[in-house]
Amino acid sequence: MLHEVVGVRFKKAGRIYYFSPGTFQVAVNDAVIVETSRGIEYGHVVVPPKLVHDADVVLPLKEIMRVATEEDKQTTAENEVLAEQAFTVCQKKIKSHQLEMRLVEVEYTFDRNKVLFYFTADGRIDFRGLVKDLAGIFRTRIELRQIGVRDEAKMLGGIGPCGRMLCCSTFLGDFEPVSIKMAKDQNLSLNPAKISGLCGRLMCCLKYENDTYEQAKRELPDIGQWIKTPDGKGKVVGLNLLDRMVQVQVTEEQHTLEYAFDELINIEKITSKVTE
Repeated sequence: MLHEVVGVRFKKAGRIYYFSPGTFQVAVNDAVIVETSRGIEYGHVVVPPKLVHDADVVLPLKEIMRVATEEDKQTTAENEVLAEQAFTVCQKKIKSHQLEMRLVEVEYTFDRNKVLFYFTADGRIDFRGLVKDLAGIFRTRIELRQIGVRDEAKMLGGIGPCGRMLCCSTFLGDFEPVSIKMAKDQNLSLNPAKISGLCGRLMCCLKYENDTYEQAKRELPDIGQWIKTPDGKGKVVGLNLLDRMVQVQVTEEQHTLEYAFDELINIEKITSKVTE
């Protein structure tokens, strides 16, 4: 069965959630009010109306409550001011309770039924006394959420080693797994300072070209493999995966030559069975 949905995002680079547009005609960048598990929220349409199958969405779909009014936009702006004030108050309380935690961000839900405090810490923190103090000050529900260093970088933003704004804070909705194997496959320096982002974890951009490198590794010969070339039999001594170039030490010529992979394919299909 097909369902009409729109994609709504609540933060600049946050996850996209799907809702039914109901009777509303909405377009990309329209501000809308929706109901979520956290309560009533203000977000922006980032995916225009489209039809999707049951398997692609979580049912039942909630409908958009309304297109945001000027009053709703004013409420959101006021919530941001209140969140800044709450940040200052919470920092003072953390200090007075002598808690080993770092406050990262404070957020009010649209209806102000809850205030969320995001923090990082090396281990588990007993913040029951802090929550009690904050509830007495703000007179609403208080929720403290411990987040990881990647989430902290996403919230705070910054400039990466490439000189651009962090991917996670500008367009990445979700974090994808990144492994040291990706750096090895791309022949990058394994120096942690060169392949780590501001968060201290492996850079997310290692994932971007990984599929291309994996495909090239499957198609190109392995280093150390013997192959036939236009200049005779030789041993593979180097690879340029992106340019699909193969460096071969040709025994008859007694020196190393570089060939385009397609050039080698045209001479003879590469096989690992060729022996010295």
